[in-house]
Amino acid sequence: MRVERISRYPVKGLSPEAMEAVELRPGEGLPDDRRFAFAQGDSPFDPAAPVWLQKRHFACLMANARIAAIRAGYDAGLLRLHAPPAPAFEADLRTQAGRSAAAAWMTGYLGEEARGALRFAEAPGHAFTDIAAKAVSILGLNSVRALEEKVGMTLDPIRFRANIHVAGGRPFAEFDWIGREILLGGARLRVFKRTQRCPATEVNPETAERDAKPQKWLREHFGHADMGVYAEVLEGGRVALGDALEPVQAELLA
Repeated sequence: MRVERISRYPVKGLSPEAMEAVELRPGEGLPDDRRFAFAQGDSPFDPAAPVWLQKRHFACLMANARIAAIRAGYDAGLLRLHAPPAPAFEADLRTQAGRSAAAAWMTGYLGEEARGALRFAEAPGHAFTDIAAKAVSILGLNSVRALEEKVGMTLDPIRFRANIHVAGGRPFAEFDWIGREILLGGARLRVFKRTQRCPATEVNPETAERDAKPQKWLREHFGHADMGVYAEVLEGGRVALGDALEPVQAELLA
């Protein structure tokens, strides 16, 4: 199996950034992945005492499909948000004025879906991921293809918002890695959990329309609602496009 795509999502719920390579560190996810979020006005998130919260406390695709239309970019402290046909918006996240402006922009964009004035959320070392553990999410593209064949519809793998897309291998082979170690490029990881899917996958990442039911279809055709896995980084290293993913043989761990 080979790495086909590497993605990080700087802002929870918004569009990904494709990467040619990434340096993984032990016990961490991808650098800057889900580093920022837009907290709903009634969210209890406290940047001074950050704890993991469910996605419903933030702008997210599960509840706010239209944010899929926003094209986001982050670089050197600058956040760029563009929702055509409106002009692009840019904010300097290193300043309070910039963070406040970004929150106001998102509040205006969500309109009636905003539960009060949104707040721009960030806390050192905190990631706004769907699970509390810091991990790398891995998606087997042949698993997506298997679902496509069952339902007769093309599904953009970006719907599943994984960090690493891998080509090759049989469909759902990644489920066999639960509890096992894998070599991914120059890093070693331990796969510990399937990725259970939610209504966020219904949203087309290009059109922002709810035009599919992957969660429902997975249950109907495969008896579960899982697509992809989570893995903990044990030994850091560089991972690049084209690198191999190989499960570690049990005898090598003895």
